[in-house]
Amino acid sequence: MRDEQGYTAVQRWFVAGSAMLGFGLDFYNLVVVAFLLQVIQSSLHMGLPDAGTIIAATLAASVVGGVSVGWLGDRIGRKNALMVTLLLLAAGALLSALAWNFNSLLAFRIIAGIGVGGEWGAGIVLFNEVWTPRQRGIGSALVQAMAAAGTALAAVVSAWALGNFIPDTAWRVAMAIGAAPLLLMLVVRIWMPESRLWQEYDRRRRAGDLPAEKLNEKSPIIEMLRGISARYFVLATLVSAGYMFAYQAITSFMPTLMIRTLGATPAVVRDASLLWSAVLAVGMMATGWISDRFGRKAAVMSATILGVIGFGAIWLTGDIRYSGSVLGWPLFWAYCLWGTAQGAGGQFGPWWSELYPTELRASAASSIYTSGRLVSASAPYLVPLFVPLMGGSLLAAMMLGLVGSVVGLVCTLALPETAGRRFAVVEGRARDHDTGIGLAATPLGD
Repeated sequence: MRDEQGYTAVQRWFVAGSAMLGFGLDFYNLVVVAFLLQVIQSSLHMGLPDAGTIIAATLAASVVGGVSVGWLGDRIGRKNALMVTLLLLAAGALLSALAWNFNSLLAFRIIAGIGVGGEWGAGIVLFNEVWTPRQRGIGSALVQAMAAAGTALAAVVSAWALGNFIPDTAWRVAMAIGAAPLLLMLVVRIWMPESRLWQEYDRRRRAGDLPAEKLNEKSPIIEMLRGISARYFVLATLVSAGYMFAYQAITSFMPTLMIRTLGATPAVVRDASLLWSAVLAVGMMATGWISDRFGRKAAVMSATILGVIGFGAIWLTGDIRYSGSVLGWPLFWAYCLWGTAQGAGGQFGPWWSELYPTELRASAASSIYTSGRLVSASAPYLVPLFVPLMGGSLLAAMMLGLVGSVVGLVCTLALPETAGRRFAVVEGRARDHDTGIGLAATPLGD
C-alpha cells in the first residue's frame, strides 16, 4: 500500500535505513581521527597543530563535497548523487590508511572530507522528501542520532585496534574500516528509490512544462543566493556553523583532555564515549519530538540553551582527574549534559530542506550544512593555538566553543518556522510583506 506521496512503507523505511547507515559511517570517518590523534602524531611525526590541521582540512573539504554533490542532487537526482559521495568517502578512507607522512594524510583526508560533506546533503534531502511531513523532526533525529552510533563505533574500533596491533598498524586498520560505504553504495544502487518529487520536477523541466520563472532560473547554486533565499542561507549557515564550531571544540579534544591531562586510559575514554553516545542519541530523539510538536525554532533554541549550561558544567569539572570510575567522574556527567544538547543538529535536515523549493533543495541544504562545517573547521585549528594563550590549559581553550553556541542561538531567532510544511513539485519563493517573514519555498498550486 502506497502513501499520498506514492511510496510504500517498505520503501520509506529502506530510505530511512540507508540514510541512517550512511550518516553513521559518515560520522565514523569524521571523528575516528580524534581517537587516534596521539598514535598518528607519533607514527607520522606530527605535532598537535598538525593534527588539528588534518581535522580542519577534512571539515573544510566537506564544503566542496556539500556544494558539488548538492548541485548534483538537484541536477542528476538524489540517489545518483548519494552514490558518488559514498564512493569518494570510501576511497578517502582507504587511501588515508596508506598515508606515509603528514602531506599524504592531509591529501587523503581531503578526499574523505569531500565524501563526508556530500553524503549528508544527498541523503538527508532524499529522506525528507520521502518521509511523512508531520514526522520529519523525529525522523531526521533518528537519522542524525546515528552520529552517536558512528562515534561509538569509532571509539570501539579505535580501542580494539590499539589493543591488538602495534600503534602504526592500529590507526591504519581503524581508518581502513571507514571504507564500509562501498558496501552501502551497492545496496543503494540496487534497492534505493529515487525521490518522486525530484523525478516529476525533472520530467517537467525536460519537457519545458514549468512556469516561465522556473524555466529561466540559473544554476541552483546561484538561485539559492538570490532574494529571500540568500537571507535564509546566511542565517542558517551561521546556525549550523555555531553548532558545529561548539561541537568540534569539545569533541575533537575531549579524549586528549581525558588522557593527557586527567589521567584516563584509552579504555576509559572508550567506555565514557560509548555511554556519552547513548546520551547523545536520547538528546537527538527528544529534540526531534519537540521539533514536531512545538516547531523547529523551539527545538533548536531549547537545545542550544542547554548546551550553554553544559559548557559551564564542563568548565567547573574539567580539572577533576579520573579516580577509577567513569560513573563517579564529575566531568563525565558534565560532558553528558552538554551532549544531550547536541540534539539541535538533528533538526537542520528538515529545517533547511523546508526553506527551499524542489530544484534548489539539495544544493541549498547541503551547502548550508557544509558551509557551517567550513567555519567549524577553524575550531580544531584554533583550540591548540589558544592553549598557550590560556596558560597551557586545553580545557580553557576548548571553551572557545561557547562563542559558536551564542551565535547560533541569536541567528535561530531570525529564521522562520517551517515545521510540517508539505512539499510540492513546483514551488516558489514567496514573502509575507506584512510580517516581513516568508518561506523560500511555497506551493504554486501544483
